[in-house]
This record gives sequence, structure tokens and C-alpha cells, in this order.
Amino acid sequence: MTDFKNSWTRTWAGLHAQGNGDALLSELLSRYAEPHRSYHKLQHLGECLDGFDTVAHFAERPAEVEAALWFHDAIYELASHRNEEDSAMWAQQALTSAGVAAEAVARVASLVLATKHTALPERPDERLLVDIDLSILGAHPARFAEYEAQIRIEYAFVPEAVFRSKRRAILQAFLDRPHIFSTLHFRAALEPTARVNLARAVAQNSGTKCSLTADRTLPRPAP
Repeated sequence: MTDFKNSWTRTWAGLHAQGNGDALLSELLSRYAEPHRSYHKLQHLGECLDGFDTVAHFAERPAEVEAALWFHDAIYELASHRNEEDSAMWAQQALTSAGVAAEAVARVASLVLATKHTALPERPDERLLVDIDLSILGAHPARFAEYEAQIRIEYAFVPEAVFRSKRRAILQAFLDRPHIFSTLHFRAALEPTARVNLARAVAQNSGTKCSLTADRTLPRPAP
């Protein structure tokens, strides 16, 4: 189970923020516990923070990556197209108020914006952060199926045919990339499983049967 308090304390200290940050921690945890969230909730935050624990040594500025994970879905409104921008703005305001250096605040905000997934990440910490966020794509099939169901619950207000079409396009876009993951670590660990999961989900959202297997159809992980 994720130790949220320990992660937050480590992040706060690593950013050289003033005060103990307890009020902000409480507000963030409350946001991730909002009832309209099915996937983008504490479970997802915990999985991201647990994933970060295993790869923190790859980060150039670990505290900034961990802070960005805390804020990346801090604001999540289903009808909004500005969730990442609003979350980045909250991070900027909160961390500036806590006395965090302006350069670090700007980098954290930029990292949060990278989780829009509209462009391939460029900087090393961006690539690491985005891969952590996308690691659900390479999860065990049962967890991936749960994730897909959770996304459908969040968007229950969208008609089935529209949801399937939009979802298929989003998943296919990841599948069409030469590499789903940007870092060698996640590419080696999760790329084959992610491609099986995505292909199956695309087929399901197309109404066709998927028969892909990792052994026969998937590329080997990059060295």
C-alpha cells in the first residue's frame, strides 16, 4: 500500500518548500478521492508513486518528478479540456506560495503539462514521468481490464457508440507509435504487454475479436 504521507514529506523536503505542507497534502488527497473519479483517483496516484519509487534513481530532479505526479491529475473535471493546464496552474500557485524556487516551479508545471500526451516527451524527466503515467497500459491483463472499465464508468454519460469510436482512436494512436514508452526501462519491462493490451482493447472497441499473442505478433523490446 502506498505511503502517501512519506512520499509527500520526501517531495516537500526535496523541493525545499517552507512549512510542513500538511494542508496542501490534505487538499490533494481530497481531490483524488472525489466521487466522480473511477480511474483517476487515489488508486492511480498510488500506482504512479509506487512506480516512481522503483525508478527514482533515473530522474535528474527526483523531487520535481514526484511533485508532478502528485499534481498531474489534481484537477480532474470530466467536461473540461483544461485539466492538465489547471493542475499545472495549481502546482505553480501552491509551490510558489511555499517558497519553492521559481525555476523548480516552472519545471514541475511543465512536467504536469507533459501528461496531456499530445506530444512525445523530450526532456529525460518528462520521458520518465510520462512513462510512469502510461504504465497502466502495460499492466497485468486483469488490471488493464479493470482500468478500461473504470474509464468507461467515468465517461458513462457518453453514448456507447461515440465512446467506442473515441476510445478506439485514442488507444490506436498509442499502438501506432514506434514505441509506446520513451525510456528504455519501461520499454523493456512493459512494451510487449502494453501492445497486447492495447490491441485487444482496440478490437473490443471495434466490435471485432482480437487473437494477438505476445509470442507471435509483438516486436521485441528495444535493447
